[in-house]
Amino acid sequence: MFYTVKIPKIIKIFTPSLVYDIKSSEKIVYLTFDDGPTPEITPKVLKILSQFNVKATFFCLGKNIEANKDVFHTIKKEGHAIGNHSYNHLNGWQTNNKNYFEDIDKANELLNTNIFRPPYGKITPTQIMYLKQSYKIVMWDILSGDFDPNITVKTCVNNVFNNIKPGSIIVFHDTLKAKDTLLDALPIILGGLIKQKYIFEVIERNTLIPE
Repeated sequence: MFYTVKIPKIIKIFTPSLVYDIKSSEKIVYLTFDDGPTPEITPKVLKILSQFNVKATFFCLGKNIEANKDVFHTIKKEGHAIGNHSYNHLNGWQTNNKNYFEDIDKANELLNTNIFRPPYGKITPTQIMYLKQSYKIVMWDILSGDFDPNITVKTCVNNVFNNIKPGSIIVFHDTLKAKDTLLDALPIILGGLIKQKYIFEVIERNTLIPE
């Protein structure tokens, strides 16, 4: 399984309208969770966040919202931010634009948000040009690797600690594929970042730097 924990600078340069981090002179970071909500994992993540008094941004799938409406309402009720992650988790590189945009619109009927994260981080220039008229497209600065069955909890924790900086956007996944790593790593990461005096904020379009 190949992926980069830290997004290379060259990618940021060639896609300037996408948000990879949020510039800050303060020690602010942004936790994000993709692919939920799921009844097995999301409530446990919410409990951990509550224990540390931390808010996060959940990029949700429409199909999972419809299957787990109570969990979705709990995310919102507890003050976390919501982002669109499409309805069916379509790969933008492998989906024609019409189907891709319709899938995102279908999700947003449930989400009502103006921030979007492409599944797999895969999106074409044409898709970017169209979607940025309605959404701020939010990527990430640090990929925790919680979804990778071949890494340990310690590696996941170090992926964050070794790459963190003010303004970092960190990706986790509130799904079964990340369960064994995420639920053990998240409290360690939160505790460590709090000890380093980091502040946690949510992502909303009006908090992002305008184009």
